[in-house]
Amino acid sequence: MLDTDKKKVSISVKTNQADKKQAAEIFESLGLNLSTAINIFIKKSIAEGGLPFEVKDPFYSEANQAELSRRFKKIANNQNIQTHQLLTDDEQ
Repeated sequence: MLDTDKKKVSISVKTNQADKKQAAEIFESLGLNLSTAINIFIKKSIAEGGLPFEVKDPFYSEANQAELSRRFKKIANNQNIQTHQLLTDDEQ
């Protein structure tokens, strides 16, 4: 390992206060501080060659897509379609 590999550098991460507090409490319960937990995340990301967990949008879940498909079929076949009044920005 080169000497430059041993030198520690600082990184700055922006998050909201509530998330920082909640994360710090979780890591503290595991015997870690934020810095150590972030370093674990970085090392694991390097080892995995990407994020060490799956990132997904629940919109694209199999169940949601099946429901959307079912509804689109109903619309295409003009089955049991109910109209409704959309909310305006003032009513939300």
